[in-house]
Amino acid sequence: MATSHGLGRIGIRAALLMSPSVLIVLLVYIGCTLWSVWISFTSAKALPGGQFVGFAQYERLFATERWSISIQNLAIFGVGLICVCLVLGFLMAVFIDQKVRGEDFFRTIFLYPYAMSFIVTGVAWQWFLNPELGLQKIMRDFGWSSFSFDWLINPERVIYTVLLAGVWQASGLVMAIVLAGLRGIDEDIWKAARIDGIPPWRMYLFVVLPMLAPMLATAAVLLSITVIKSFDLVVAMTAGGPGLSSEVPAKFIYDFLFVRSNIGLASAASTVMLLTVLAIVVPLIYWQQYKSKGASV
Repeated sequence: MATSHGLGRIGIRAALLMSPSVLIVLLVYIGCTLWSVWISFTSAKALPGGQFVGFAQYERLFATERWSISIQNLAIFGVGLICVCLVLGFLMAVFIDQKVRGEDFFRTIFLYPYAMSFIVTGVAWQWFLNPELGLQKIMRDFGWSSFSFDWLINPERVIYTVLLAGVWQASGLVMAIVLAGLRGIDEDIWKAARIDGIPPWRMYLFVVLPMLAPMLATAAVLLSITVIKSFDLVVAMTAGGPGLSSEVPAKFIYDFLFVRSNIGLASAASTVMLLTVLAIVVPLIYWQQYKSKGASV
């Protein structure tokens, strides 16, 4: 009884210590989120407030061509980033897992870009891909006068330059997660495969990949968050241009919130993005938890 009373007191003290953090989360994060959702149903302009207008802001949002372009760009960037980073990160992890010479060097090189902020990455790639300063100028200075790489100013290809920079930064994160999973695989599985004469590519494809499913799901969730946070990268590289060809929803929300002083429309756009993120991330997290519980049973 004394032990149970002692544990009960510890639980009460822990709850009291955690209560300020819980209140901050409830009031600041959840409260502000609900407030933003409410504003999206009003006619607020420069300041919060205005009359209740129902779904008028959402109707205006989806009728805006700029929003449609930003969604298309985000879809290209998001699908490309997640797919390419998962494949490239997996291949880099497999390469390092072969116990190559200089493993620490390669691991550091592959992971180092992820330590940079999107602003630094964007500025570096903006310089490198600038036709007047970067790769194109370097190649022409070496005598290859016909060389052309103007994707940064090409409206049809500029979003792919943003994608290239994003892959360069984020693929190292996938490599680190997958490498940790590979190092946790029992060596007896590989010995059995070698005895049975199973080719390594079949082992990776049909045995290793299913075992790494929780790690890949975690990487996909983190990459999805990176996609939503692409504002810094786009602003640093292209500022949404040329024109609107590299516009993303975060840039759209920023412009209408701080530049055009239309809080209602910006709140509607942010609410749509919140619901989209929840629709993608929540099933992934649920699936990951389901797989983890299934594996532990």
